[in-house]
Amino acid sequence: MTDDAVPDHRAPAPVPDLRASDADRERVAEALRDALAEGRLDMTEFEERLEAAYKARTYGELAPLTRDLPTAAAPAPPAPVSFTKAPAQSGSWASRIVGGEGSSTGGVAVLSGFERRGRWTVPKRFNCLAFMGGGEIDLREANFADHEVEINCVAIMGGVQVTVPPGVEVVVRGIGVMGGFDHPRDDGPPEPGAPRVIIGGFAFWGGVAVQRKATRAELKRLKEERRMLREQRREERRRDREY
Repeated sequence: MTDDAVPDHRAPAPVPDLRASDADRERVAEALRDALAEGRLDMTEFEERLEAAYKARTYGELAPLTRDLPTAAAPAPPAPVSFTKAPAQSGSWASRIVGGEGSSTGGVAVLSGFERRGRWTVPKRFNCLAFMGGGEIDLREANFADHEVEINCVAIMGGVQVTVPPGVEVVVRGIGVMGGFDHPRDDGPPEPGAPRVIIGGFAFWGGVAVQRKATRAELKRLKEERRMLREQRREERRRDREY
C-alpha cells in the first residue's frame, strides 16, 4: 500500500474544549509507546509527550501529541447533546389563536381560591380578584382569543400566580402598594406568531407572581433526554473500563 493510500487516522478535534476521558488519554499514551518502539520518537520526546498526555484535560490538548504520527489514538469527540428550546408542544401558535370570546372571562377568590389551567381559551381581557385567597392562571396549554390578551389582577392580602409558556411576550404593568408584581425571566425574543400577554392591575398587601415554565409534555421530554444522556455516559464508562 502506498503512502497516499494510507488513511489518515489522526484524531480531529472539532470540539477542542470538550473534556477527554481517562480512556482517551490512555489511547494516546499507547500510540506514543508504539511510536517509540518504531523509532518515530526518541526517549526524550516520548517522555515529554507522555507526561503531557496524562495531564491533558481536553481533546484540544491531546490532538497535537499525535498529529505528526501516522496513526493517532485520540478518538473524535462525540457530538455534544443539545438541549435546544423546542417549539410549543401543544401545537403551533397559529393554531392556538382561535378568536371568539374565550371560555372564561374571570376568576374570584374570596377567602378561597380559583384556577384556570389545562386546555382553555384566554379571552381578550381576563379579570380576576384574590381577597385573602389565591388564584392560579396557567397559560401553557391554553388557546388565545386574540394575538394580544390582557390579564387584569386585583390582589388584596392574597396572591395570583400566572404561568406562561416560553416564547410568549409578557408585559407587566401592575401597581403594588405594600405588595408587588413579579416579572418573568427573559428568555430572549418572542417566538414568531406567539401571543402578547399584558398583565396589569393592583396589589395591596398581596402579590402577582409571573413565571415562565415549559409544558408538562416538554418537561417530560427534557427528563427523558437527561435519562438517555445518563445511560449513554454509563455505557461509555463501562466500555472504557473494559478497554
